[in-house]
Amino acid sequence: MKALNLYGGIGGNRKLWPKEVKVTTVELNRTLAAVYKDRYPQDTIVVADAHQYLLEHHEEFDFIWTSPPCQTHSSFRQNIGVRYRGVKAVYPDMKLYQEILFLRYNRKKPWVAENVVPYYPPLLLATALLQRHLFWASGPIPDKEFQKDVIRRAQIPQLQELHGIDLSKYDIPDRRQVLRNCVLPELGLHVLRSLT
Repeated sequence: MKALNLYGGIGGNRKLWPKEVKVTTVELNRTLAAVYKDRYPQDTIVVADAHQYLLEHHEEFDFIWTSPPCQTHSSFRQNIGVRYRGVKAVYPDMKLYQEILFLRYNRKKPWVAENVVPYYPPLLLATALLQRHLFWASGPIPDKEFQKDVIRRAQIPQLQELHGIDLSKYDIPDRRQVLRNCVLPELGLHVLRSLT
């Protein structure tokens, strides 16, 4: 099976995918792409705009996972950052909904779009809510219990232990955010198995 992992980050969602899955990951940040390559040297890494890559290559893959940046949808950013920490308010990044609609109406093979539960009512009905993630997908994703979500309170050492990686040798300005962006590997495997 050929899988496309868009906005790959450091590959939290992909960690437990079976070896027979041939993964192509698209990540715009060169440093994160290098971390991903160190973790998964067998994968194909493309340093590019994932949004555009999806448009041009969606038919080449058996399964697509897309996870556009979530920060502008986050209730934490909106409620805590903007209201109490003086973070500048920004428009939500609508790539998420563009990609969901594009995949729903242009793809017959399995796909999933993942993002945080937003601070506003989601604009499109989600397929599943698991942990702190909403999923829009080509098919059902059964409910499942995972370890307690400690992401919000956890600091870098706990997050590195949770994801099984040490980022100290990489020049990453906000390691905690990069680690918080990772989907729990068990959850990534559950979604893959549910849809393929």
